[in-house]
Amino acid sequence: MIVLGIDPGTAIMGYSFLEFSQQTTVLDYGVLRTPANLEPHLRLNQLYDSLEQLIATYRPDCLAIESLFFNKNVKTALSVGEARGVALLAAARNGLAVYEYTPLQVKLAVTGQGRAAKEQVGYMVKALLKLKSIPTPDDACDALAVALCHQYANQGLALISKEGKGR
Repeated sequence: MIVLGIDPGTAIMGYSFLEFSQQTTVLDYGVLRTPANLEPHLRLNQLYDSLEQLIATYRPDCLAIESLFFNKNVKTALSVGEARGVALLAAARNGLAVYEYTPLQVKLAVTGQGRAAKEQVGYMVKALLKLKSIPTPDDACDALAVALCHQYANQGLALISKEGKGR
């Protein structure tokens, strides 16, 4: 099974592709960046096109995405919501099942603590995936953590159901 993990954002969207079989294999991870001077609808289009290319290359079975959480900055929350919509559309157009996880669920699955610091998440992603260094930027690391969270939820190793809701 290949999982596409997404940490949504309009300026920077983290992505990862993990293959789960006998062992976990990192196929790819990184970020999609859009220019700040580009009109918002064009930024979203650029994200969509990039996701379509990545999906065509890696042919994932499903999408695991961080769900939108309450944010005091409404403008930021709306922008992240739009980026999430683009990722969800790409998943729908490619027939991918979608699983959503809150940041708290992702941290709990990867570190054992729902309120873990970013540094702890990075350290555990590095250790669990046997990487030489902590993935950067944070958005790429978070996308790897989301994909790991999904795998652990499917294996029953985390206190998260397949629908991404806490038990």
